Amino acid sequence: MSAPRTAEDIQAELPPDRREVMDALLETLRTHLPEGFEETISYGMIGFVVPLSFYPAGYHTKRGEPLPFVSMAFQKHHVALYHMGLELFPDVLAWFRGEYGRQMTTKLDMGKGCIRFRNLKTIPYELIGQLCEKISPEDYVAAYERQIAARRKSSGKR
Repeated sequence: MSAPRTAEDIQAELPPDRREVMDALLETLRTHLPEGFEETISYGMIGFVVPLSFYPAGYHTKRGEPLPFVSMAFQKHHVALYHMGLELFPDVLAWFRGEYGRQMTTKLDMGKGCIRFRNLKTIPYELIGQLCEKISPEDYVAAYERQIAARRKSSGKR
């Protein structure tokens, strides 16, 4: 089987209950992400990136690829939302953790930038929408560049 090229390709392989979740998550992301992010398929996932037309430098680890921002994946036992901005914006991360605790009865299952939802019936779409609205492409690129510069400085690279 070939790699998925569209959201519809990914949807076609999902069972019905996961298709509903994908549709709802995708609608949430499409509706709430600030203008400037672009929908794409990368690493077999639906994602939203800062396009090369806006940020020609792209992703520093993969020359010629746009800067990833948010992706979603459907794993065997959970749905994962990868939000790259959470690592760069500690205030947004703190807000999200706090709001999740106030709004949800389930425990937050989260890694560095990966939010896992094991129960498909308790995905907080409204909260995810609010999270999406917090970081613009401009702010994300500026924070990303600061992080890259700090890493280069600490490693002695130019």
